[in-house]
Amino acid sequence: MDQIKAITLSTVSLGENAAASHAAGGAPSSGFMNALQQAIGKANDIQLEAGQATEALMTGQTQNIHQTMVALQEADVSFQLMMQIRNKLVSAYEEIQRMQI
Repeated sequence: MDQIKAITLSTVSLGENAAASHAAGGAPSSGFMNALQQAIGKANDIQLEAGQATEALMTGQTQNIHQTMVALQEADVSFQLMMQIRNKLVSAYEEIQRMQI
């Protein structure tokens, strides 16, 4: 979960930089940034729900192992998806850096 928080913090700082750029007269880039922040927030919420389901199972508040396992698997898949998106973004950034003007 710490990795998702780190990704969220980095996107928030990117959003602040984009807002500063827009205030300085640059073009707004909030569409992509908002979509990315929402996706990261959704993945974080899924991770938190999985943690709560695990805690409820361990403390005996629920006996539904199936629902807990589904929540954990959903959290794993959402995290893997976010990591693949991050990898694609890093790859695209590196490709842009290699371009000659």
